[in-house]
Amino acid sequence: MMAAALPAAAQTPDAMRETLRTVVRTALADGSAQRVERVRAYQGRNNGPEQSERFSRKVRLARDGRVTVSNISGDIIVTTGSGDEVAIDAVKRARGDAGQLASVQIDVQERGGSVFVQTNHRGGNDHVSVDYTITVPAAAALDVHSVSGNVKVTGARGSVRVESVSGNVAANDTPKLETAKSVSGDVSVSGVSTDGDLSANSVSGGVTAKSIKVRTLELSSVSGDLRATDVSCERLTAKSVSGEVEYGGTIARGGTYDINAHSGDVRLTLADPPGFVLNASSFSGTIRSDLPLTVGGDASTAANRGRNRGTHSMRATFGDGSATLTIRTFSGDIVISKR
Repeated sequence: MMAAALPAAAQTPDAMRETLRTVVRTALADGSAQRVERVRAYQGRNNGPEQSERFSRKVRLARDGRVTVSNISGDIIVTTGSGDEVAIDAVKRARGDAGQLASVQIDVQERGGSVFVQTNHRGGNDHVSVDYTITVPAAAALDVHSVSGNVKVTGARGSVRVESVSGNVAANDTPKLETAKSVSGDVSVSGVSTDGDLSANSVSGGVTAKSIKVRTLELSSVSGDLRATDVSCERLTAKSVSGEVEYGGTIARGGTYDINAHSGDVRLTLADPPGFVLNASSFSGTIRSDLPLTVGGDASTAANRGRNRGTHSMRATFGDGSATLTIRTFSGDIVISKR
């Protein structure tokens, strides 16, 4: 049972992280009865009279400390404040039998200057969800995970990793965001500026990225659109099986940009690109460019062909040809324009 994977006894930080990984792996397994049960419990909170119980606690966080939040069923909202304390406010909710609330415990540990918040379900089949509102110091590093619930982080200046199995994920004004993931839900990220890498992924949901400046950007969705605007990166990997891909931003000299959409259009709106080599193909769509591409040494013919007639595959050069753009779609159009 999923609840049994979370022991009642206090755990070390490493053990808590391993417990969370086990829960997530179990939740992702095909046909997992536990995942179905928890999702139904969360989504069915409006059935019957609600019983609730509030929890509040403050814990000091070291200057270089990390806050880890692990939840099974319920939303998590994290904002930032002044000082060096982590303020944890939570509401346990259940429908019908109020005795179910006692079977769910909120465990808060302070170890080595870091803070660990974990929801422990001690009962075998409770229908209890826990919604968290947490305020952390602005510089705190964060790991936030929910199996069934939405996760939102705003204003955190430390490294941030956010995940949900069944729920939307949003990270806004988080300059050092590293990962934002959902299995069943939309992912939205904005205000990221770092020399590192950023990964934003969803299996069943769209991915939106705005105001992003990173070294490497990875975007992916199985059944959702990918939309990236005001982006600056040296390397891009964007993959969608059933959705459109939009990229608006800059192209760096020597950069590599790989976009793959199986059944959707690909649109690029580029801001003063210095140049690139384009390898583009679409099985049943066309390729159009507002930029004067050179194919076989004839820039004029390439530009006119791209604008007016369309083609199913193209290898061409624009400007200094320093960057590499590889764009593939099976049943969609490829459109390149200048901002």
